[in-house]
Amino acid sequence: MRKIKRVAVLGSGIMGSGIACHLANIGLEVLMLDILPSGLDEKSAGNTAVRNSIAHNALQTALKSKPAPLYRQDFASRIKVGNFEDDLPKIKDYDWIIEVIIERLDIKQQLFEKVDRLRKPGTLVTSNTSGIPIHMMAEGRSEDFKKHFLGTHFFNPPRYLRLLEIIPTPETDPGL
Repeated sequence: MRKIKRVAVLGSGIMGSGIACHLANIGLEVLMLDILPSGLDEKSAGNTAVRNSIAHNALQTALKSKPAPLYRQDFASRIKVGNFEDDLPKIKDYDWIIEVIIERLDIKQQLFEKVDRLRKPGTLVTSNTSGIPIHMMAEGRSEDFKKHFLGTHFFNPPRYLRLLEIIPTPETDPGL
């Protein structure tokens, strides 16, 4: 039986931050990552707070949203934020990696190429996409990645819409 304790959410938009909050609600440790802000100058380029500001600001926006994405505000302490440049290697320590970035196949494939190199074998990897065929995102990935890859489409807002669509590919291990 697979035990999931730590989840990395790749993307911090409305869905990414909502999924991160929903997983924090059930006691999971969450790492939520996003891109670096554009236009970093020399002074801000070395500032961790600035480098993590997209994910940080997304989490702060989620915490103020109505309806509330968290059962209790203190559950936000279960969510750590970061960015893809500095923190993506941390995914090797996570049990489940959920991709929730822009709906562009080429960008998703570029991210999954990095994820495939950095993740531990056997780590569950999913995408929250709703418009791109799941099998297309796994093209060119390792056999272990393909075996542990599927779609997990949460509906918005995740805390209130109790729907989770699970979409395997022909190569997904049926025992997951």
